[in-house]
Amino acid sequence: METSATQDRVALVARILLAILFILAGFNKATDPAGTIGYISSVGLPLPQLVYAGTVAVELLGGLALLFGFKARLAGLALGLFSIVAALIFHNDFADQMQMTMFLKNLAIGGGMLMVFAFGPGRYAIDKG
Repeated sequence: METSATQDRVALVARILLAILFILAGFNKATDPAGTIGYISSVGLPLPQLVYAGTVAVELLGGLALLFGFKARLAGLALGLFSIVAALIFHNDFADQMQMTMFLKNLAIGGGMLMVFAFGPGRYAIDKG
């Protein structure tokens, strides 16, 4: 099915808005390794330094790939799964309303990323598929 110019423009805006979230989150984590590693450790994950490095890489590289539409389907899949896993690990205290909100936000972002995986980045991307 051929997409309209409007759909392609909306896909570009959506990619930019989603990418900003991951790029800024990755940058913030990169500038505060001790705080981020401490937070990762606080939930009991093994090898927190390795998880930290992987998290920064996924958020920064995936966010940039999404922004420019380079391997956007793969970036969408990676960021979607990352968001869902992060929700399950870091935001699972459902008695806390803020944690429930963060959990649902991460699931919604994961869903958006899976839409990128399913439907691609649109016409305004480095690679179209």
